[in-house]
Amino acid sequence: MNVRFCFFTLIGCIMLAGCAQEQKKPANLDNMPKAPVVMPPFKFHKMIEVAPGQSYDIVSWGRGAVDTGAFMILHSDSSGRKYTTTTGDLNGQIVDVYNADMDIDGHPEILIQAKRKDTINYTTIYAFEFYDSRVQKLDFPKLTSSQRKGYRGNDNFYISEGKFIREFPIYEGSGVTAKPTAAKRKLEYSLNNNSFNVKQLSKDSTSIKDKVVSVPAVKKTVEDKPAKAKKSDKKKHHKAEVHKKKKKRHHHS
Repeated sequence: MNVRFCFFTLIGCIMLAGCAQEQKKPANLDNMPKAPVVMPPFKFHKMIEVAPGQSYDIVSWGRGAVDTGAFMILHSDSSGRKYTTTTGDLNGQIVDVYNADMDIDGHPEILIQAKRKDTINYTTIYAFEFYDSRVQKLDFPKLTSSQRKGYRGNDNFYISEGKFIREFPIYEGSGVTAKPTAAKRKLEYSLNNNSFNVKQLSKDSTSIKDKVVSVPAVKKTVEDKPAKAKKSDKKKHHKAEVHKKKKKRHHHS
């Protein structure tokens, strides 16, 4: 009897312990492990899969300085069991990495966006096109003088309909006194024969604003001239009336 009592007591304790553990599970959701953090000397990591078995791991690394280092693009062809590495010096910190096929030739392009602290370039793009057995580095064009007008960084890049799009706010003024306007400049980058073509999709609001301001000044000067002409006409008319009256008096005498 004592044995049976102890047995059932043991079973009851196990069931109670199991229920207590199940009740504690929801409370432990907050303590779930987060996404793995990139360990030093690495600073950035992103994996892009362009096709089944075709992946690109982009990492940046370097101890010491924050705004300098190097990047690596690790291409894994798991189906063909081929693994290649592309490296380069990095000026700035990687913000994001983009994948496209802008020339629609079946070969992927990897574009690395790095942000710099200087007040000239702000953003650097490292672009590569990957073929079966080689890698082609692409020269990303710098902003022209007209495209740089009012530019103060804060670039926003994204892929739209196979094209690489760049947007940034337009500032008015220079230096620390420059203030943002409501306008943005939008550029579209396409690729042809390993060369970038740039097309501005937005109108330059700076030149439009100057034209609008000059219009009222022209209207004002035009309106002043007829007023002066009318005043001179009144004087001429008054002199003519006086002359006529004198003529009549002379004729009457």
